[in-house]
Amino acid sequence: MSENWHVGIDIGGTFTDAISINAGSGEVRTAKVRSQTSDPIASIGSAYEAIGVDWECVSDLMHGTTLATNAIVEGNLAPVALVTTEGFRDTIEIGRQNRSELYRLHVPPRLPPLVPEERRLEAAERVGSEGQVLTPLEGEEVERVAGVVEGLGVEAVAVALQHCYVNAAHEKKLGEKLSQTTKYVALSHEMSPEPREFERTNSTILHAALMPLTGEYLDNLEASADGKTNIHLFHSAGGMASVNAVRERPLTLALSGPAAGVAAAGKIANELGLSNAIGFDMGGTTTDTCVVIDGKVQVSSDQRLAGLPVRQLMAAVESIGAGGGSIARAEGAAVRVGPDSAGAEPGPACYGLGGTLPTVTDANMVLGYLNTDRLLGGVIRLSQEKAAAAIKTLSDAFAASVHETAIGIYRIVNASMARALRRVTVERGVDARSCSLIAFGGAGPMHAVALAREFGIAKVVVPKFSSVFSALGCLTSGLSYAEQLTIRMPSTDWDEAGLDSHCKSMQDRLSAPIIAAGHHSETIDSRYIALIRYAGQSDTVEVEFDLPCDPAKLGRDFKTQHEKLYGFSTDEPWQLETLRLTVTAPPQSDIAALNEVESEKSETPISVGECWFDVSGPVSTRRFERGALPVSWVVDGPAIIEDDWSTIVVPPGAAAQVDPSGHLIIEAGADE
Repeated sequence: MSENWHVGIDIGGTFTDAISINAGSGEVRTAKVRSQTSDPIASIGSAYEAIGVDWECVSDLMHGTTLATNAIVEGNLAPVALVTTEGFRDTIEIGRQNRSELYRLHVPPRLPPLVPEERRLEAAERVGSEGQVLTPLEGEEVERVAGVVEGLGVEAVAVALQHCYVNAAHEKKLGEKLSQTTKYVALSHEMSPEPREFERTNSTILHAALMPLTGEYLDNLEASADGKTNIHLFHSAGGMASVNAVRERPLTLALSGPAAGVAAAGKIANELGLSNAIGFDMGGTTTDTCVVIDGKVQVSSDQRLAGLPVRQLMAAVESIGAGGGSIARAEGAAVRVGPDSAGAEPGPACYGLGGTLPTVTDANMVLGYLNTDRLLGGVIRLSQEKAAAAIKTLSDAFAASVHETAIGIYRIVNASMARALRRVTVERGVDARSCSLIAFGGAGPMHAVALAREFGIAKVVVPKFSSVFSALGCLTSGLSYAEQLTIRMPSTDWDEAGLDSHCKSMQDRLSAPIIAAGHHSETIDSRYIALIRYAGQSDTVEVEFDLPCDPAKLGRDFKTQHEKLYGFSTDEPWQLETLRLTVTAPPQSDIAALNEVESEKSETPISVGECWFDVSGPVSTRRFERGALPVSWVVDGPAIIEDDWSTIVVPPGAAAQVDPSGHLIIEAGADE
């Protein structure tokens, strides 16, 4: 077998998805295997086996993983020491004044600090907000701090000094000394060169706490590749990064898989000419949503992971604990679905692998959406009886029928996902009714039309390779690096030369690893974003611009965007608070170039059965093989369209057809 396979692999909480393309022949292979959460390298091995490749013949591996996210959510972080400016060691404990639950006073207002008091140190130094040295950092103080850190016996240390983003000399001095005795050192001016010391410090601590875990994983990954495979990892801002870049900044792996999915959604939106779209990824454990505006995935620098503030560029994904494996249970007189999940082991009851609790997948099974005559992924025989038995444990508690209860679970999980969609659209000033819904993930297409109808969304797109879409996002994304830098440039004192200098410095720094990977500088795409605010405002507005920057145009664009988001704008002076740059190289594979093996086309359903769409009763429903549908032939609902790993529900009143590229386009219509 020739050594020219490009492989995209996304390791999720329930399944590991893989898609590969032979660079010579164009052959495409896909697979989905159960994730081995305790051994992610084994998950990659299982995925390779499923698609019929091995390390010897994989020239490039593009990889997304939940490793960092799971470690944060589960609290599986390495012990860290923290060094701050004198007087600021308790910043991470004081936090912000906002409560996690405003009206539930018995809930603690905030999470405990990431570093306990006994591992928090202060250095006698101080830098002012303009970068002026107020208290010098003396050599004796550096020696003292390093000695205390060494005595703590930790593998990692985070350094977050005041105003280091404008003058990093003191952090660099401490970092040089600490690296002599401590294996992993994270400096906040490198990890998050911005103000807001609480968020910056927490982000730096998370980088440090993840370094031992990701370092070991990356070492094992490179050892498995044995120098024969180029390894690229998908990062949170929506692109691929080198192993060395991730090793230095491991928090960039957070939301790696979801970011890959929405990156692929952005490419689909561009391909189909969709001005506004919502990526809707429903997997086995979580549902992830993100807005795509003008073909661009939205990126935010203010996110939360497991309730922890993170100051880092990340795809603006709203993630909730609602997936196919989400467990339904009675809570008083109500039913709650998720966030806990049956996962891959034992999985939903209908998998027949030992699960007994009712899940969303079991509800879909009872409603007739899933096919009992088909092996899921060619390996799992679904059981209608076991799904019904699991749902019955819940229906008995409410004196309802199994089908009524399954409809209730279906609607409840849809309501949870609707709230997530509402957040990602409203926050961006986007009317969801103007969007198309791009549905993917193993469970997304089963719920997409019902969700679209709730919002008044007219069009649903289920892309080809929808069940391995995050892996596809990995495969079709280029190397990309992003950075934010606080510059605080007022419109009344514009410094064109200073802005150009910042832009060139960032461009050179971020392009270096891409050029080192063999790309020419002229092929690198650069996207500049100005984060602007009026004087006295807390939050900034994102405005894209080109070089050379025209401040008058930038001001007009800021006011237009401000009015769109907040309903007003003024002629007050404004300030360019932060500069953001993203540089991207062309991908090695393109979605439009990925062609599935042609199968014989047929308008004949593979079966006809009964499905429930509401509590009024079952409806005769045709079932089709997705790969056999002729291009542009319209399938009127009710219908089920399926492939090996995903099921698309076309309810009564909806209509679907396959476009020439293999995407399934569904007109949502209205309930009948």
